[in-house]
Amino acid sequence: MESRKFRNKFRLGLSAPFIYGMIVPLAFLDITIEIYHQICFRLYKLPLIKRSSYIKIDRHKLSYLDPLEKINCAYCGYGNGLIAYTSKICSDTETFWCGIKHNKDKNFNEPDHHNKFIEYGDESDLNSKSI
Repeated sequence: MESRKFRNKFRLGLSAPFIYGMIVPLAFLDITIEIYHQICFRLYKLPLIKRSSYIKIDRHKLSYLDPLEKINCAYCGYGNGLIAYTSKICSDTETFWCGIKHNKDKNFNEPDHHNKFIEYGDESDLNSKSI
C-alpha cells in the first residue's frame, strides 16, 4: 500500500473530500445502472450479470489494517467493483445493440469484448449477420 509510504499526510488529507465525495455519484450510478440492468436486460432477454462477481467488500475484515485503511479498502472494493460491474453491463448492451468495431485508431484502447464485433465499414458482414 503506497499510502503507508507517503510522508506528506497533509496532502493525503487534502485529497479526502475529493475521494470520499465520489460516493454520491457512485451511489447514483449504482442505483440507476441497477434499474437499467434489471429492466432492460429482461426486456432484451439477456442474462443478468451477477453483481457479486464484480463487487467484493472483504478487506475491512483484516485485523492488521487500521480503521481508516479498513474504510478505504471497503470503499475501493465498492467503487472499483461497481465500475467493473457497470462496464460489463455496458459491454453486454453494446454487443446487443451495435456489435461493430470502431474505426482503427492507434490511440484507442479497444475493449476485449470488441474482439467478436464486425469490422468497421464491413456492411456485407453486418447484413449477413443481421438477417
